[in-house]
Amino acid sequence: MKRMYTAAIMTVVAFHAVAAQAVKPTWGPAPAVFPAGARFTVLAGDPSKAGEYTVRLAMPNGYVIKPHFHPVDEHITVIQGTFLVGMGDAVDVKKAGALKVGDFATAGANMHHYAIARGRTIVQVNGIGPFQLTYVNPADDPSKKVAATK
Repeated sequence: MKRMYTAAIMTVVAFHAVAAQAVKPTWGPAPAVFPAGARFTVLAGDPSKAGEYTVRLAMPNGYVIKPHFHPVDEHITVIQGTFLVGMGDAVDVKKAGALKVGDFATAGANMHHYAIARGRTIVQVNGIGPFQLTYVNPADDPSKKVAATK
C-alpha cells in the first residue's frame, strides 16, 4: 500500500514539473517610456496587450522614474536592491518609503507616484495590460523627448 501512495505522489510531482514552465529572463533595454539606463524583461504575458503580465525592471543606482500613474493597479516586488517609492506630483526623497528585497507594494490605479533606485535595483511588476505609464508632467516622458529629437 505504501508503494502505491509513493507512486501516486511521484506521478503528481512529475505532472506538476512538466506543467510548470521555467522562464530564463532575457534582458534588453527598457521601453522608451522609461528613462535611459534601465533593463527590462518580460516573464509572462504580453504587457502591450490585454491580460495579465509579469515583467522585471533593472535599474542602476540613483535611477529615477518621475511622478507618473497607471490606469490599473501595479503590484511590485523588490528582487534586488532598495526601491524608494513616494506618492505625489514631485520627487521628494524624504517622503519616499524604502522597499527592500522581498518587500511588496501596490500602486493603486491612477495614484501619482515616483520611484528611485538605491543601489542596483530589480523590481518585478505584475499587472493587467495593456501597460500604460503616464507622467504627471508630460515633459518628463522620455519617449516624447526621443520623438521630438527625430
